[in-house]
Amino acid sequence: MPGRRRSGRRRDDVAGYLFLTPWLLGIVLIVGGPVLASLYLSFTDYSILGVPRLSGLDNYVRMLTDDPRFWTSLGVTLTYLFVSVPLVVVFALLLALVLDRGVRGLPLYRAVFYLPSLIGGSVAIAILWRSVFGGDGLFNAGLGLVGIDTDFSWIGTPDSALGTLIVLNVWQFGAPMLIFLAGLRQVPPELQEAARIDGAGAVRRFLSVTLPILSPIIFFNVLMSTVNAFQAFNTAYIVSNGTGGPANSTLFFTLYLYQRGFTNFEMGYASALGWALLLVAAGVTALLFLASRRFVFYGDR
Repeated sequence: MPGRRRSGRRRDDVAGYLFLTPWLLGIVLIVGGPVLASLYLSFTDYSILGVPRLSGLDNYVRMLTDDPRFWTSLGVTLTYLFVSVPLVVVFALLLALVLDRGVRGLPLYRAVFYLPSLIGGSVAIAILWRSVFGGDGLFNAGLGLVGIDTDFSWIGTPDSALGTLIVLNVWQFGAPMLIFLAGLRQVPPELQEAARIDGAGAVRRFLSVTLPILSPIIFFNVLMSTVNAFQAFNTAYIVSNGTGGPANSTLFFTLYLYQRGFTNFEMGYASALGWALLLVAAGVTALLFLASRRFVFYGDR
């Protein structure tokens, strides 16, 4: 009997690995292979048209000491991240709290609010955004209706161009809002009732009951929004016509990496930039996980 059990278990394991084979091949060939190739290329002088020539740490030294656009793009990306991510999370949570109060037609509101998350990263929306915030766009037309006449190009001015992209990112709050809404439905009503009986008002109940229970969901939304912010590319590329302008104000790190790799054909240097972005993203993510130990509440702790 024990031998038969082991044989049956072995057959199940083999069957499981066979079913996993397409996924494993995808990880190795589509993800793992290119990742290792980019790591190798980051130590080479490679222009796509020629043969990679090993150059040691030259790409990384050049990046850190002789490339001001590297620091500019990193600053733009981090500014975008640290401004837009909190706004997205707070706005999504506020909308979820409103909808959780039993709004009539809730399925319709959920669909309408989620729609921007589906189309927000598309080329069409980026083109539309450029038109809305142009000198003769809908935003200035709306200001004209309240007596503010201006032909100021919000998308074409360095001081406001990045802000318009932040607004676009905040507009895509639908996905985190739905996650918050699902989390609010899991808050035990008896805890809310107990706090109400103890005399806690709405604000105190939110801070002492709802927020701690939602803290894992808040952490998840912050983490996913952070990853998405590091990957932002389409909107900046379309809005700036691939230049990162005006005056490098929308030069996201991913856009600069694209310029180096596919415009200047410096694929070795672009690979080094990719690994630099990975290290920065990993560092920010690690800080989030370290902070979560103090601010994220799990029921089993």
